[in-house]
Amino acid sequence: MSHPPAPARFLTPEAAADLAAVPATSHCAYNGSVRLHVLDYGGSGVPLLMLPGITSPAVTMDFVARELTDLVRPLVLDVRGRGLSGDGGSYSLEAYAEDTEAVVTGLGLEAPLLFGHSMGARIAAATAVRGKVAVGGTVAVDPPMSGPGRGTYPTSLDAFLGQLAQARRGTDAQEVGRAWPRWPLRERELRARWLASCGEEALRGTHHGFETEDFFAWWPSVPGPAVMLYGADSPVVTAEGAAEAARALPEARLTEIPDAGHMVFWDNPDTALALLREALRGLTG
Repeated sequence: MSHPPAPARFLTPEAAADLAAVPATSHCAYNGSVRLHVLDYGGSGVPLLMLPGITSPAVTMDFVARELTDLVRPLVLDVRGRGLSGDGGSYSLEAYAEDTEAVVTGLGLEAPLLFGHSMGARIAAATAVRGKVAVGGTVAVDPPMSGPGRGTYPTSLDAFLGQLAQARRGTDAQEVGRAWPRWPLRERELRARWLASCGEEALRGTHHGFETEDFFAWWPSVPGPAVMLYGADSPVVTAEGAAEAARALPEARLTEIPDAGHMVFWDNPDTALALLREALRGLTG
């Protein structure tokens, strides 16, 4: 089914100004003609390449990255079609994994840890399994487990597109809070300013992948060490899904984050960050 041309992605001056307050350096890598923007928080630790979710440009994970610099060197990718990265012809899981490999190679990252939330968790798993670049470990946070024969993703495409339309016409933290009432004010403000940097085709392609690409085609083959964190109240990783993940990769460590839904770091920041730090210590110790 064809769709009319999507409105262009854009950033307001207010959104661009957010980067001035971020303690990170911008780098770029390329996968063919696709420009891939990365926020590098520096440090002498093991590189941790952070892969955000479907509507989360890199800057929206600033509050997570800046709390990890004593343990690792966090680098956050603007996944293609979002933030300051370019658009691509494909938004398949394989294409996203190729982008991740291009960043590892282009920035000279030696055996980085991969950490992904939601969409990013699926990308991290696929990248680790493909084995095109050396990876030191994988942390998958609340990966979508929908797919062929597994039911639909809990958030509909129309819901995502509705949120994107709000951002394009102009929104604010108060309106964002109607959908995400538990989020800290700063994180609601960042979402309000940065969601319009996400491309409609990127959202459509990714959501289609949630329905047609099976996470469990990758997860059982993820090389160790591997960790999965998931929200106790998440509709994305249910108790049944977590149990299947444990059976499929018994070597992996699974940890439930209490009082959190799918957006674990936004719903329960202190506990989610503490458990992430614990997981990273296990991978780097």
